[in-house]
Amino acid sequence: MSIIKLDLHHIYNQTETIENELNLIIDEALERRIDTVEIVTGKGSGQLKNHVLRFLKQSHIRKLYYRIEKDNKNLGRIFVHFKFDPDEDY
Repeated sequence: MSIIKLDLHHIYNQTETIENELNLIIDEALERRIDTVEIVTGKGSGQLKNHVLRFLKQSHIRKLYYRIEKDNKNLGRIFVHFKFDPDEDY
């Protein structure tokens, strides 16, 4: 299983930067056929986590991944899982 990590909690108040970073990490995961992206939002007030979840639920983003997993043991962490068809290019 391959995994890459994106830590966003240090840029929690920079909406445009957050969305750029999310787009970049998803593009990287697709290009490199990474199974899982771990997104660290930090615990805080939960606003950053909610922002990330809203971003991931957009229809054009949603069609790119298989499922989202919220870490029950660490509320400041989200996993985005990808499933790849071996015969398809991304």
